[in-house]
Amino acid sequence: MEGIKSSWKGNVGGLIQDWKEIAGEQLALNCTPLNIQNKILTIGASHPQWRQALQYNRLELIESLKSYGYQIKEIRIRQHYPSDLVTRESEKEIWEKHPSRTDKNGITNCPFCKVPSPKGEVKLWGKCSFCRRKELRID
Repeated sequence: MEGIKSSWKGNVGGLIQDWKEIAGEQLALNCTPLNIQNKILTIGASHPQWRQALQYNRLELIESLKSYGYQIKEIRIRQHYPSDLVTRESEKEIWEKHPSRTDKNGITNCPFCKVPSPKGEVKLWGKCSFCRRKELRID
């Protein structure tokens, strides 16, 4: 296995192995080396802010790459969304834990429309904010 890993040195396989140390943890989580061709490294960034960060720090990154033995003369950056970045299950988990989905007092059903609502709203108005809004509407 070590023989295979040593043969990766200088190519994209080796770079992927060393990426976290070269780029730093934050950058490594959001940017991925995609290709090395003619001493040009193509990096995929998951969000425009990371593309901008890469562009801003590209000279330092080239120096860091050279210190690890990668002879890179230029970096190209493109938008790249790894297919395993977010799965349907993780989207569901993220949404369920999102602060907008919870209330520090808990959730209860509105006595009028039976929709799950923050307990604080129901305690304050005796109904959810949507029913309260309908009540306050002046026609």
